[in-house]
Amino acid sequence: MAGPVTAVATRRVASASAGAVGRPLDARRWHFQHGPIDLVVEAFGQDAAIAEARERGWQRFATVLEELVAELPLLRQPVAQGTGVRGAVAKRMVAACFPYRRVFITPMAAVAGAVADEVLAAMMNGGPGIKKAYVNNGGDIALALAPGETFRIGVIADIDRATRHGQRLPLDGAFEVTAALPVRGVATSGWRGRSWSLGIADSVTVLAADGAAADAAATMIANAVDVDHAAIERRRACDVDDDSDLGERLVTVAVGRLPEDAIEIALAGGLARARDLVDAGLIWGAVLALQSRLRVIGGLAALEGR
Repeated sequence: MAGPVTAVATRRVASASAGAVGRPLDARRWHFQHGPIDLVVEAFGQDAAIAEARERGWQRFATVLEELVAELPLLRQPVAQGTGVRGAVAKRMVAACFPYRRVFITPMAAVAGAVADEVLAAMMNGGPGIKKAYVNNGGDIALALAPGETFRIGVIADIDRATRHGQRLPLDGAFEVTAALPVRGVATSGWRGRSWSLGIADSVTVLAADGAAADAAATMIANAVDVDHAAIERRRACDVDDDSDLGERLVTVAVGRLPEDAIEIALAGGLARARDLVDAGLIWGAVLALQSRLRVIGGLAALEGR
């Protein structure tokens, strides 16, 4: 999150040959895994409706990776060249990234959110009985909420801290998504995450109309949180990941302790980008984090615990 902002998010999509696996995590939550795709799904409502929704989600999930692999060469091209994709998830990815087509962005910037959206849509494509549900794809989340329902979303600003620990961690903030809000997707991006970033944000969490839109926007904003400083180490994407579609573009691989003025400059760049996206109606709000500093914009200005 200097010069034109470039939107980049690379995720590894492996062979579909290993097969999808699903298992219960507890009474309500299930874990769906296939290659690099790793989902936690949960629904609330009548027991029979929950079981049926979970089965619909599972049946859809089992085909997703194969569909993505089939169109992977096109999905790794700039989004303006990807409008001919055929798969439902691929179309979601292209639609989410297309508003940013004037800078370099591939549909892969929205893959996690788009997969979450697609599986959730399948879960909800049935009769009544589900009050609310979510699909969490590694922190990129699609939500379904019946009238009057809510989800409480926690924020951990340091993605690396969240992935290093298996236990519950103290939250840096929390907010409530109600059914009345124009929010059905939450996504997080940053240099410490599972995608390469051009910026130095520890994390950028975005709320938007769906998971794919939030995913693409989080990439954009995270890349705009940036500054030139000797404490930042960058390397060519092709040198750190020979499977990357980013070629020789420089990605952030380490960020040392920054002085206060550098932090403020970097966050200001991200806030400016986020403000543009709020004004354009592409996101509802965002939380930006860099070295213990949080900035909140849009509908999240009342974030608790900031």
